[in-house]
Amino acid sequence: MEAPLNASLIFLLGGIPELGHDQTVLAFPLCLLYIIALFGNCTILAIIKKEQSLHQPMYLLLAMLAFTDFGVSLTTLPTVLGIFCFNYNQIPFDTCFTQMYFLHALAAMESGVLVAMAIDRLIAIWNPLRYASILTRSVIGKIGLGILLRSIFVVLPVPLLTKRFPFCKSHVLSHSYCLHQDIIRLACADIKVNSIYGLVAVLMTKGVDSMFIIVSYMMILKAVLSITANEARLKAFNTCVCHLCAVFLFYIPLIGLSVVHRFGKKASHLIPILMADIYILVPPVINPVIYSVKTKLIRQKIVKVFRFSMTKRSPGIGVSAVTM
Repeated sequence: MEAPLNASLIFLLGGIPELGHDQTVLAFPLCLLYIIALFGNCTILAIIKKEQSLHQPMYLLLAMLAFTDFGVSLTTLPTVLGIFCFNYNQIPFDTCFTQMYFLHALAAMESGVLVAMAIDRLIAIWNPLRYASILTRSVIGKIGLGILLRSIFVVLPVPLLTKRFPFCKSHVLSHSYCLHQDIIRLACADIKVNSIYGLVAVLMTKGVDSMFIIVSYMMILKAVLSITANEARLKAFNTCVCHLCAVFLFYIPLIGLSVVHRFGKKASHLIPILMADIYILVPPVINPVIYSVKTKLIRQKIVKVFRFSMTKRSPGIGVSAVTM
């Protein structure tokens, strides 16, 4: 009997309560962030696909990271810009659950990709001579498939368990997109199973992944410190800088958000909202910028593409100027 009622249910997204009824003050910066995120990640994907020299394990994993970041931005864009550009905060029940599923699945995928990138750096530093033979395209493909399947099946029970609840309380969500922990607090039922499975899912994905990353970097640090030449040591560590930035961008807001949700009952309600926004919105913007600036081959290919496009346009401009 609950399903038909829920099917017609409308949730109200939160935005930033301190801005009141007019949320459009943040429209321009948010639009700019989304343009950078979508354009930056699309550029990286296009360059890696086009350039055969970039079809190496490190860059194929970077393409996976760019794909997940692009997916996260695309998933949150309709509701975030709906609120902050048009003051429209309504989202239907089924749409909300679809967004929730994709957000959590993509977050699990990103966590898995970050682990794969840590292992890639570990093999590159510990055993550089066998790097290409260990991480072949076939192996990278299987890793990518494993990450995808894990994300799909670990997150799938979350919307299935949550959909069975009646929602007779307030329908106002805290965030400008749908998250599992935000939705279940509105349910008029015992949410113990959801809470337990939500914790298990986090531990199976981000918990296990974070441990693998920590162990990988302990081994990387040991290998780097054993290098006698300072220049070689610096070069080896420099190859990990971009990945470390991506790890910190992903995990620090996630850990902070988890701590605030569980222990920050007396904290301002604005803190979890802002931390969730940082967790969802910032990595897709910063990751392509960091990798474009710090990765020499990516930077060179981007410059090459833009130079080519500029030289291709300039003859056309000259001809049209003469004909006029």
